[in-house]
Amino acid sequence: MANVTTAQLFEEPFDADEYIERLAWRTPGGGSKGGAVAFDPKKLLEEFVNHIEELKQLDERIQRKVEKLEQQCHREAKEFAHKVQDLQRSNQVAFQHFQELDEHISYVATKVCHLGDQLEGVNTPRQRAVEAQRLMTYFNEFLDGELRSDVFNNPDKIKEAADIIQKLHLIPCVYLKGKYHDLERQLIQEFTAAQRRGEIGRMREVAAVLLHFKGYAHCVDVYIKQCQEGAYMRNDVFEDIAILCQRVNKQVGEVFCSPETVMAKLIQSIFENKIQAHVKERLDETRNSDVEQYLKNLYDLYTRTTALAAKLSDFNLGSDKHTFLSKLIKNIFSCYLESYIDMERQYLQNRSGMILQRYYDSKNHQKRPVGTGSIQELKERIRQRTNLPLGPSIDTHGETFLSQEVVVNLLQETRHAFERCNKLSDPADLPKNAFSIFLLLVEYLCVDHIDYALEIGLSAIPSADAKNANLYFLDVVQQANTIFHLFDKQFNDHLMPLISSSPKLTECLHKKKEVIEQMEVKLDTGIDRTLNCMIGQMKHILATEQKKTDFKPEDENNVMIQYTTACSKVCAYVSKQVERVRRSMDGKNVDTVLTELGVRFHRLIHEHLQQFSYSSMGGMLAICDVAEYRRSAKDFRVPLVLQLFDTLHALCNLLVVAPDNLKQVCSGEQLTNLDRNLLHAFVQLRVDYRSARLGRHFS
Repeated sequence: MANVTTAQLFEEPFDADEYIERLAWRTPGGGSKGGAVAFDPKKLLEEFVNHIEELKQLDERIQRKVEKLEQQCHREAKEFAHKVQDLQRSNQVAFQHFQELDEHISYVATKVCHLGDQLEGVNTPRQRAVEAQRLMTYFNEFLDGELRSDVFNNPDKIKEAADIIQKLHLIPCVYLKGKYHDLERQLIQEFTAAQRRGEIGRMREVAAVLLHFKGYAHCVDVYIKQCQEGAYMRNDVFEDIAILCQRVNKQVGEVFCSPETVMAKLIQSIFENKIQAHVKERLDETRNSDVEQYLKNLYDLYTRTTALAAKLSDFNLGSDKHTFLSKLIKNIFSCYLESYIDMERQYLQNRSGMILQRYYDSKNHQKRPVGTGSIQELKERIRQRTNLPLGPSIDTHGETFLSQEVVVNLLQETRHAFERCNKLSDPADLPKNAFSIFLLLVEYLCVDHIDYALEIGLSAIPSADAKNANLYFLDVVQQANTIFHLFDKQFNDHLMPLISSSPKLTECLHKKKEVIEQMEVKLDTGIDRTLNCMIGQMKHILATEQKKTDFKPEDENNVMIQYTTACSKVCAYVSKQVERVRRSMDGKNVDTVLTELGVRFHRLIHEHLQQFSYSSMGGMLAICDVAEYRRSAKDFRVPLVLQLFDTLHALCNLLVVAPDNLKQVCSGEQLTNLDRNLLHAFVQLRVDYRSARLGRHFS
């Protein structure tokens, strides 16, 4: 019972403190908190002493047991070692026996192989002799002219008969040759019948027999012909061909031992017969009657044929299938592609000319010859450069002779031509052909339409001294810019990819630059003359509306206006022209033209103000006018123009400043850098210049 109690106290996990607590708790009177029995340390000590003795006895018993188990373990280890040694010796003996057995088996196998070779050497000649005897028996039947053997009379044994005939057909025998051809015909008929029934296994069996016959190629031809029966039921022959080839490609691998050859022959037959006939029919009917439709058909047919060839290249057609397909396409289209670019250029010329002529006819306009070296042209060029009135300008009634619809049509025709050129031209000729199309675009769009409109627009610009002139050239500029952006986009999008890697790129860029420069010269000339007309119109307004009494009123104390009528009309006119320039130009051209117009506007006002004498109140009115001009100058959004009018406004202050303050004003920030003569000239415009002896301030 003590041992059981001790074992219970040693339950895992073991904790020494908990072990002592449980031992004390089990002892009567040993509890630390009292209870039914009061705490008795003597009993607890006695219990601890007894328990220690029990633990010592338990330790001794366990130690004896451990020693006994160790001795048993050593004894069993020695016995196991002896057994392993015995097994190793037995394994060595078995391995030696295995080697001896392997050598014996090898020896026997060698003997068996040798015996087999000897038997084969004896059996092969015997089999050949039997086969020869059998063939001689069949050959005797052919010599007798009477086929008695069942193999030749039983339709179910046509395969065996074919094998015999194939082996005998080289022997010169008329009846044998007839039987050879007859059997060959029967095999082809059997193959055809099996194909119609869809019996793939029978087709494969007959094709394998026919492989050794001369008629094997004919069998393939019959197969190809029969494959195409009923295959072209849709209106789209190319779709029919793709479906047919997809279906046949799966079948030939199951029927023929060389499916790539049969597939290639099928595709060759399709190209040389069906596609070629289809192409010829569609192109020949429009070649001489409708060139536009002919070119569209040629592009469509060639594109669809090459797309079909790309699909067919996924099939196994032999080692060089891409060259094979390219030759088939070339054989069909070569006669059409040789003359393609000439027909393309001729069509583009006729079509572009018709588009332009139809437009001018709609305007009831007869095109004027330009660049002919005539007297009229000489007059026009002199008038453009000198603004001399060499006769009246042309009245276009506001017509710019530029049509976005015409431009879109020309660009669309050219885009189609570039697309066809890219697809139908030989790679070596592509850059040259594309360049020739580009030259036609330049001729009809840039020269015959844009350049002609610029020439007409220049001729329609009135002289600088014309009154109430209608300035339509800015509308020409606006439309020409829009058109040229479209032209430049087509150049980059459709022409550049075709010539980017060829020497023709340099020629194209040079031609484009040349065209741009020619048009820019005319645009610059027209804009310059248009600005002159604007300034002339302002000058006319000032000349008719500005009175000398405006700046030297009779009643100095009764001036009720903020600025003069002339100033009001000029500013209104300027605002309209600035807005018109902004609508007509784009990018930096707006600032460039407005800067030039602003400088000329300032020069006009500066010179105009110097034509009058100014009283004190007149000077104030002049300052008000310049302030209004400066307000208009802000619409230009050009710092230089605003700076010029700021300076002019400061100069006008010299007309009203007290004589004693003249020197101080002239030294101000805005006037200090101006020429003294200019300042003096403005001071001389004052009516009190002599009486107040203002000239001494500049001596």
